[in-house]
This record gives sequence, structure tokens and C-alpha cells, in this order.
Amino acid sequence: MQYLYGPVKSRRLGVSLGISLTPYKTCDFDCIYCQLGKTTNLTAERKEYIEVNRIIGEFKTWLENNNEAAQGLGYITLSGSGEPTLNSGFGELISEIKKIAPLKVAVLTNASLLSDPDIRRQLWQADLIVPSLDAVTQELFVKVDRPLAGIKIEDVINGLVALRKEFRGKIWLEVMLIKGINDDIRHIRKLKEVIERINPDKIQLNSPVRTTADAGVLPVAKTKLRKIKEILGEKVEVF
Repeated sequence: MQYLYGPVKSRRLGVSLGISLTPYKTCDFDCIYCQLGKTTNLTAERKEYIEVNRIIGEFKTWLENNNEAAQGLGYITLSGSGEPTLNSGFGELISEIKKIAPLKVAVLTNASLLSDPDIRRQLWQADLIVPSLDAVTQELFVKVDRPLAGIKIEDVINGLVALRKEFRGKIWLEVMLIKGINDDIRHIRKLKEVIERINPDKIQLNSPVRTTADAGVLPVAKTKLRKIKEILGEKVEVF
């Protein structure tokens, strides 16, 4: 399979069949913690990087040969090796998946494009959106996520707030905390204020445990993660 991977067991999503919508490391972020390594194509250009009909053809073939496995899926997950919403056909892909099989669709996104109302409308067809938000100041945003020049954290936050107002499915907000960088309690309190504006169904707190794009990217101690969980409130799950 070129575009499908798994099914894989996930602590967050259960058994999930993944779909890659972009070539390897095509993204508008170059996050220091990315387990896939450094971004090789840093871009905000939206186009049909991989044709939807090719992905759908592969998906149909997989279903024909994996009927039992399909019945055990929790989600079809759009994520892969880059930012899925950069593929201009991602909304059409969600729609086609829904026509083919009664399966839930999750979208993992860095939230960079959510300020665009058209992107948000295409996401309405999903059952679950898992956006990331690692910082709420521009300085830390640039330090952790290394976005393409011109991307502002305030636009990302406003896009997330707008999405919550419009989207009727579930939103699980993912936060990656890195020791000594974005885990300062003053930043966490600012993060809490922003999260209250977004009002996600869950907050999934993560810290790096695998190989990262940059050396020296370290996890936050479990004791501090527990303290941060107390600050952020009852919606938090620590992974």
C-alpha cells in the first residue's frame, strides 16, 4: 500500500487505519519534536499532492481484502507524513470514505489552516478532529513548531475557536510539552485561558518519548505533567 498504513493500535484512537495525503514531510511546520524527522518540504501551498481517486482506489482494495479488520476499526485517520489539510482534496476524500463504508473519520492536524472558513467547512464531515496547540505566544510557537514565515499563533487560535463554534463532532486538543521550553507554569496558565476559549471535548497532554527531529528535545517529568494536568483541569488526559 502506498497511501494507507496500519491498522495500528493507538492509545488515543484505538484501532486506526491511517491515510497519508501528502508526500513525506510536506508540511507548513517543522516541529522540533516530530518523530518523522525534519520537514523537507516546508510549504503552505495547497494542491492535490496525492490524487483522491488513487487513495480511494487503494482504500476500496484494502476493504475487499480486509473485511474482518475493517469491522474492528475505531477510525480512518487522515494524518500520515505531513499536514493533511494541505491536500486540497481532503474534504472530498472524507466524503467518499463515508459513501463507501460506515466508518468514523478522524483528522489529525496542526491547526495552521483553520483560520480559513473553507478548510473548516470541509472538516465538518469528519467525526473527530485532533488539532495540536503547543504554544500560545508567537515566541514559543516559533521555537517549538517552527512554522512557515507568516503563520501567526493568534490566527491559529482564532481558527480553533471558530471551529469549535461550527463543528458538531468531537475535538480533542493535543498539546506537546517539552522540558525547559514550553512547560513553564506561566505559559501553562496562558494556555489554560486559550483552551477555555476553544472549549475542546478533551485535552491530550503529550511529551516526547520517541526520536525527535532535533537533538536535546526532552520530556517533561511525570510529576510536573501531573501538576500541569491539575492546572488545565478535568478534561486532560496525559499520554
